[in-house]
Amino acid sequence: MDIQSLILRAEAGCTQQFAQIDQTALLGTRKVLTAFANHHVAARHFSPTTGYGYDDIGRDTLESIFSELLGTEASIVRPQIASGTHALSMCLFGLLKPGDHLLAASGMPYDTLECVIGKNGQPAGSLSEMGVTFDAVDLLSDGSINVPAVLAAIKPETTVVSLQRSRGYAWRDAILPEDMQPVIDAVHKLRPDIFIMVDNCYGAFVCDKEPSHLGADVVVGSLIKNIGGGLAPTGGYISGTARAIERIEARLTAPGIGREVGSYAASYQPFYQGLFLAPHTVAQALKTAVLSARVFELLGMKSSPAYDAKRSDIIQAIEMGTPERLVAFCRGIQAASPVDSFVAPEPWEMPGYNDQVIMAAGTFVSGASIELSADAPMRAPYIAYMQGALTYEHGKLAIQTALECMDKEHTLL
Repeated sequence: MDIQSLILRAEAGCTQQFAQIDQTALLGTRKVLTAFANHHVAARHFSPTTGYGYDDIGRDTLESIFSELLGTEASIVRPQIASGTHALSMCLFGLLKPGDHLLAASGMPYDTLECVIGKNGQPAGSLSEMGVTFDAVDLLSDGSINVPAVLAAIKPETTVVSLQRSRGYAWRDAILPEDMQPVIDAVHKLRPDIFIMVDNCYGAFVCDKEPSHLGADVVVGSLIKNIGGGLAPTGGYISGTARAIERIEARLTAPGIGREVGSYAASYQPFYQGLFLAPHTVAQALKTAVLSARVFELLGMKSSPAYDAKRSDIIQAIEMGTPERLVAFCRGIQAASPVDSFVAPEPWEMPGYNDQVIMAAGTFVSGASIELSADAPMRAPYIAYMQGALTYEHGKLAIQTALECMDKEHTLL
């Protein structure tokens, strides 16, 4: 097979999608520049702090900028948050009390939250152990939110309704922010006291608006995904209403202390610079996803979303069909990585997951999903989930390498 010709043919069919992505990146960059100017960002904001970190101007200004960009009243943006799951867990334990009810309005959440909820054997420290009950309302067959079923599932003790923007390890489209608004409005009309929390991982800067612009009480994500721009070395963000953040910040540190403390002995520069780059970097990841979807569609494979579909996250799902093809694809992505290109990924028992997982991730920041990576649970129909790419050029070359690896191992066709 002439793999290079296939990629060029696919690329030629993506010009309209690429132009729209570039326009969104331009709008996002303008917003970031405006926010930086409004908050008078200067070299002093990059200075490290130690100890308690009282009056940390770099930390506090960064959080104010996040609030402006996400259209919220308050934000927590901290390197001490280890992952997106950690940030989501902190939100849930802050917003929920013993005896409360958590309702997932977009089906079962991502695998790693099952342990937090207590669905996986009720591990020590879970919400279930604390007396929090849980229900999930499945999405409709077309992937939309079943608003009447969500309203019917709300109980007197329901305190949080959660939404997951991205697909996780599910074969569905990511939910567009505007498609969340009907359920947000309906829940708030029925019960204004309920907190609506959105897992915004993989979604920031993909669209012109975020769920928080449309009424979500809290949006949550990881800084080593979209919004960190590939430079943030760690961390997570939680942004929302003052009422929500006041509860969550008590779980960040301690009641009565909240956001007032938290030092960082390294420079804040990567967080600011990463945020500045984020709209452009997300565009590179989206272009890579669009190209990969088109390539595999031309090969007769199923992809989600389709190359010309409207997107709400950076993830591209491709149905590989066999474990051998899935492994070969991931090994090809790894071989094209700038870090650990010599490593051959193998499926393994990854903490927090119910199935073995194979992961290709040769990244500068360990586990950074805004850098090019691919992973998958080893279960039928063996779907590869690819995300990220700091540059479109790298994404294009990695797709070529993956196809060559699959061809070499006789799994391409």
